[in-house]
Amino acid sequence: MNHLAILICAVSIFLLGAPWYSKAMFLRPWARANGLDPDAPRDPQTAKHPARVFGISFLMAWLAAYAFAILMVHQAHSLAEWLHGGLLCGLGIAATSFGINYQFANRPTTLLLIDGGYHVVQFLLYGLILGLWA
Repeated sequence: MNHLAILICAVSIFLLGAPWYSKAMFLRPWARANGLDPDAPRDPQTAKHPARVFGISFLMAWLAAYAFAILMVHQAHSLAEWLHGGLLCGLGIAATSFGINYQFANRPTTLLLIDGGYHVVQFLLYGLILGLWA
């Protein structure tokens, strides 16, 4: 198992998330779907410290990349197989899990498409990185 590639996977979703959740892409529809004003300043009383948010998010991204590598390491022997695994995990596990939660929480489909789509691309990136490194 290539631990450096797994670390790169964890970093990659921050490089994906920055534009994905920016005003240039999906911030405005994401905020509206969450009932938020994208132009309103954050309330310092309720906002979590950015170091905590990014630290925990990085840990979760690393765990997801590690779990994906464990699932795929004996299954994938080509880049196409790694990408196929990424698509299956992203669409078939991550996005559908959001879909279940969002149905019960009565969240809009727009939010599912943005958040679920992000995780589909996340696992495709994991497949790409690990597949190129394999």
